[in-house]
Amino acid sequence: MSASPTDMLSQFVHWVGFSPIEYVATVLGLANVALIVRRSIWNYPFGLAMVALYGWVFLGERLYSDALLQIFFFVVQIYGWWNWQRSRAEAGEVAVRRLAPRAWHAWLLGCLVATALWGAMMHALTDAHFPWWDGGIAMLSVAAQILQSRRYLESWLLWIMVDLLAIPLFAVKGLLPTTGLYVIFLALSVAGFFQWRSAARARAAA
Repeated sequence: MSASPTDMLSQFVHWVGFSPIEYVATVLGLANVALIVRRSIWNYPFGLAMVALYGWVFLGERLYSDALLQIFFFVVQIYGWWNWQRSRAEAGEVAVRRLAPRAWHAWLLGCLVATALWGAMMHALTDAHFPWWDGGIAMLSVAAQILQSRRYLESWLLWIMVDLLAIPLFAVKGLLPTTGLYVIFLALSVAGFFQWRSAARARAAA
């Protein structure tokens, strides 16, 4: 007996991993990162809406580290909005800053330690899928978001690491729109690094 059109549509929707919430969050994420690359303060309304929706998506997929991460993102994006607004008021633009080498190494070490501890906790206390993999993405994202809210160039290097880890994880979980989003995020993160670096050099020269 052949499948009905309704059954065929249902199977196709399941195969592509269609979720209206995920697709809306994907579009908001693209707008958010594209505006961050341009150092536009208007990235924040898009970012706040995106993380609210992704919190729901990741909770449903039992990616608890990523789900909890969205709560953190929401709070830090409010701080970032204030910080960027203050910089623009003082300097006439969102001024890019750079970390000293010792501080950069300390952030990287902190990410490694936090990943080990968080992954172990998720493994022991929850039924999380890929607790250390997911936890690594979460801890790197925490550091990246904090540094980006404070306008540090090195935040883009951490986002590149996040993207390289997130793309295969979300593909394994069948979150196809989100996988595609992070592929684009990777390209935008590379572009953002070079664009922010040019802005930092121009400001230093001036």
